[in-house]
Order: sequence, then structure tokens, then C-alpha cells
Amino acid sequence: MAAMDENWLRVRRLSRRRIAYTAYDAAAITVALTGAVALRMNGQVPSGMMASLSHAIPIFLCSGLTIFHFTGLYSRIWRLASVSDVLRVAEAAMASVMVGVFALVITSDARWLPASVPVIDTLLLTTLLVAGRGWQRIVRESRRQLALGWSPIGRTTHRQDRVVSQQRALVVGRPEHVDLVLRHFEVSPDPAYRPVGILDVDSRDLDTRLRRVPILGGADAIEHVIDKLTARNERPSCIILAEGPDGFPGRTKVQLVTAAHALGLSVMRAPSPARIHEPFELEPINLADLLDRPQARLDESVVIRALQGRRVMVTGAGGTIGRELARQIAAAGPAELVLLDCGEFNLYSVDMEIRENYPDVSCKALLCSIRQRQHVMAVFQKHRPEYVFHAAALKHVPLVELNICAGVQTNVIGTRNVADAAKAAGVLAMVQVSTDKAVNPVGAMGATKRLGELYTQALDLEGAGLPDAPRFMTVRFGNVLGSSGSLIPLFERQLARRAPLTVTHPEITRYFMTVHEAVQLVLHSMARAMEGDLKRGRIVVLDMGDPVKIIDIARRMITLAGLVPDRDVPIEIVGLRPGEKLYEELFDEGEHRLPSAIDGVFEAEPLPVPLDTFKSSFARLEQAILMHDEDRVRELLFDMVDASRDTITATPRVVEAAYGPNPANDASPSITPRPAAMAGGPTR
Repeated sequence: MAAMDENWLRVRRLSRRRIAYTAYDAAAITVALTGAVALRMNGQVPSGMMASLSHAIPIFLCSGLTIFHFTGLYSRIWRLASVSDVLRVAEAAMASVMVGVFALVITSDARWLPASVPVIDTLLLTTLLVAGRGWQRIVRESRRQLALGWSPIGRTTHRQDRVVSQQRALVVGRPEHVDLVLRHFEVSPDPAYRPVGILDVDSRDLDTRLRRVPILGGADAIEHVIDKLTARNERPSCIILAEGPDGFPGRTKVQLVTAAHALGLSVMRAPSPARIHEPFELEPINLADLLDRPQARLDESVVIRALQGRRVMVTGAGGTIGRELARQIAAAGPAELVLLDCGEFNLYSVDMEIRENYPDVSCKALLCSIRQRQHVMAVFQKHRPEYVFHAAALKHVPLVELNICAGVQTNVIGTRNVADAAKAAGVLAMVQVSTDKAVNPVGAMGATKRLGELYTQALDLEGAGLPDAPRFMTVRFGNVLGSSGSLIPLFERQLARRAPLTVTHPEITRYFMTVHEAVQLVLHSMARAMEGDLKRGRIVVLDMGDPVKIIDIARRMITLAGLVPDRDVPIEIVGLRPGEKLYEELFDEGEHRLPSAIDGVFEAEPLPVPLDTFKSSFARLEQAILMHDEDRVRELLFDMVDASRDTITATPRVVEAAYGPNPANDASPSITPRPAAMAGGPTR
């Protein structure tokens, strides 16, 4: 009943609005026609003409109101009127006058009507109709601009109650794209940013205004403009990049970001015009800027040559790395893409994304846990992938430390299951995703990934000398910026609540890379290996530059958010977590660091462990996991890691007996690693 009453009230309001507009339009038609005749006759209207005018007004009223109804003038929201709405009003006014004149000619003698009156009538009627509908928009805009601190002459005033809630912003881009950003700020009831100036990247519209905001210079004048705004007490706290679909020319964006950071300004990116229907949300500039190094760029044609027309499988497809793998593989045009994951929602999400963006790719989404050996074997036998990218893993150091049985079952036994299934299905290559935590591991997660690396290497060396034997490769990289559950999303959540950013140690460092770089490394390792550029038994390691202090990343993120570290947002030292190193390494103490034929990467060559060594050890691990004996699982796990070191440090003759001579005995001397610092984890 309440809903019916509400609907009835809504209909009544709509009816009253239409009646009001109709009455106003009738008055406007009468005034416009009368005014047009009076203007034409210079105010001296003969009595005969006045009588004819009184007979013509009803005809113009009927024709005008009918035209206005059918042209939709009564079904528009005039407080949000645009230029197209004004043009529609002009068209309706012109049509109503023309129809009125035509009706007048048919129904009576129109010789009394001067030829210029319809033209004058059209202009007057258009003006009255626009004024009657546009006053709401004018009043609304005036109130909003006064509320935001704009004066009637276009200069900004200073409202003390908005100093805290609004940040001054300098908008950069072409006027067409900047206009979209300004329009969003205008319609927002309480915008977080107040534009104080515009930089035109093309420098074509300097010293002009766009929506009352001055265009102060080109992109190369940012330092001069900031100085000028500072002198006027209008210094911005951030710049907003309105790039548009074509982006900025040349190195403009890099120069802008570099200059902004040097000036202490945060950098935000406006959404592209293609996303205009989505909520307008500014986003900080790419997280890759936190790396303080250029991103690696590799040749995409190598990957396309390898994957085009092939059957490809991705395990862990719902994760950050797996999803990006699926995107880049789909772009290469495979014959079939099989997405494997044990998480229903993540698998559904990546499957929908691939189907929507790559409709020509045959995509199969399979719910399957790599812990279930028989299921994995059956999936491989059914789909017969030619290339397998193994990204399924448990990666969070504290969680694996607390749930060691699950960690070993996924990262060790699961990797073995996938590798064995790939071998049985006759794949061309399998690539395993690994981590720098596998180097000299001190925690359970790193130890599980180390065993996965060694098992994959053993399978790869088993095919030495056999040209048709499958390749089993490992790629190793550091922390992935922005991956689920990683450092950057944690800092972003803390920043959103203005909570302290938590860092485990003031000197802790990590190697970082973007997810795009990580996936490029995985794909290129496979592609170049298949072209003969990677010897068997080697691990590919991205050249990630120097490690970065976590506390420095925290400070940069606070600055990028337009805040001041330790003043607006504190940084809290919480202590190293169990199984966590003070700094990571890229090469194990028993590995040779070698140059690579692939740009931007190194190669590591561990002395391998014979394949037979793993079989009995894995059986004992599985038995301990089945009994959920965590202490026994931890003991066996680190015993296997220690045994691999003993094999490496003792003598290579065991390896030669199993695989033949090491193909890289002439390799360069090994790099002496730094001692691993650790806290809370097992001392191994």
C-alpha cells in the first residue's frame, strides 16, 4: 500500500511539472508572437493587425504545444540540460512557428503577417523556452560554485571550511580530456579536489580558461607554474593526468611524474573516456614507479611464435600471476587455453574475463586441486596440453609456516603431481613459477619452493641428449607489486584508514617486480628455451636491479597519496615474522650465476639432485602429511633441503652417475652470497 501511495505521489509531481511547463510554454508562444509583431511594427500596431493577431494566437498555441509534446520537451531533466537539449529547443521552436504559419495560411487570410515576423518569433520563442528551462541549471551551478569557493567573476575565493577536505590539483592533458575531469568535479556534491590550473600538453590553448580554470602553460612549464601558484598561495598538492585514449606524446608522462615527485606532488590518473559510465575514481600512478628502475621489456613476437595455435594450460589461473599469464597467453592466439584452479570464484572471474576479451580463444575452466594426483593425471590425459605454466602455490610466508602440511602438500607434492602428469601427457614444456625465498631458505614456504625447483630440474636433466624429451623449467623472481595479499595492497588498505603502515624491520629489503614483468619472464623463458637458448637444468632469474628497502616503499606510497610520512601517516616497526629473512637473495650458495641469451635476465645453474633421491623422500612426506604430523613434516622437509646441500657440497660424481657429465663444468665461479638473516623460523 505504501508503495502504491509513493507511486501516486510521484505521478502527481510529474503531472504538476508538465502542467507548469505547458502553461509557461503557452505564455511564451503568446508573448513571442505578440513581441515579434510589435518589434516589426516599431510598437505601432494597427487595430486591424491586432485583431488578426488575436485570431492567430490560438492557432500558434495549438501547433506549438503539439510540436513541443512530440519533440519530447516535456520528458527531459532540464536542471541537467546540455547543449544538445538547447539545440532541441531551438528546433522545436522553429518547427512550431513554421507549422503555425502554415496553419494560418490554410485557415485564414495571412496577408496581414509581415514576412519577417516568423523569423523574429522563432528567435524570441527560442530565448523564452531556453530561459524557462535553463534557470534551474543556472541557479544550481551558481549555488555549487559559491559553495566550492568560486566568485562570480571567475576567481577563486578562500573558504576555510574547505581547506581540510579539499586538495588543490593541477590538471594536465589536452583540453578535450581535461574538460571531462572538470565536469566530474562540477557535478560532484563534495569533490575531494579543487582544480587551480591546467597544463596543456599540446601548448595550443595557453592563457585561456576552461570551465573558469586557467590554462597556465604547457607540460614542460610545470616547475614555473608551481612557483607561480605558490606565490599566489594556490600551490597544488597533486597533479591529475587526464591522458585520454591516446596518452601523452613522447616522454611527457615520464617527465611530468619525475618533476612532480621532485616538487613533492602526488600523481593521480583520471579514468579514460571509455570508462565514463563507471564511477569516477582517481587512481595513483602505476605501482611500477615504486621500483625506482625501468621495467623490463621483452620481445612479444617470440612468445607468439611459441604459443600461437598451441594447447596451453595454466595452473593457479585465478591468482595474480595465473590471471596475467592467462591474459598474455590468450593474446598470443592459442588453439586452446585450459585454466586450472581450486577456487571457484577466482576461476569463474578469470574465465569470464578471457571469454569477454578474447572471444576467439577456446577457453576451458576446470576446478581441480593439484594435490589430487589422479584428478590431475586425468585432466592432463584428456586435454593433452602442449605447454604448461605452473603458477599454483601457497605463497604467504606466515600462513605456510603455521600450516606446513598444507604448504608441503601444495608446493611440493602438488608440483610433483603436475610435473609427472605433464611428462606422462607428452608436453613440449612445463614452466614452474618460483621465488627468491627458495634461495638459502629459512622458512617452510621457501623450503617447499626449493624442493619444487630441484624436482623440476631433475626432470629436465633426465631428458638430456634426447631431442624430443619435454623441457621442465623454473623461473625465479622477487615480490610481485600489487599481488593479492602482498605488501602494496596491505599498505593501500592502511593508507585508506590513515592507519600506521606496518614494516617488520627498518633494514628489511626485497626484490620487486611488476606482474607484467613476472609473466613476461615466464613466457620468454619457455619460448627461448624451445628455440635452444636455455640449457637444461638452468633456472632463469629476472635482473630486478638492487633490492629496495620496504620502509622506503612505505614512504613513497605515503607521499604518492599526497601525505607526509611520519606526520600524516606514521610507520610502525612490528618485528620480523616467523620464517622471514631480513633480505632475500637471488642465487643459492651452490649455484653458478651465468649470463643469459635472454635480455634482462640471468641464469642460475644449481648442481642437481638425482631424481631417484626424491621418490622415497616424497613418499615419507606424504605419509607424514596423511597423519598430519606437522613436526615430522617440518623435519623431513628441511632434511631434504639439507641433503640437497650435502649432495652439492660433497661431490658432483653422484650427479654424473645419474645424469652423465654436467654440461656446464666450465661455468664461471659461483657468487658468494650474503649470510641469510632470519628470525623466528627454523635454524637450518
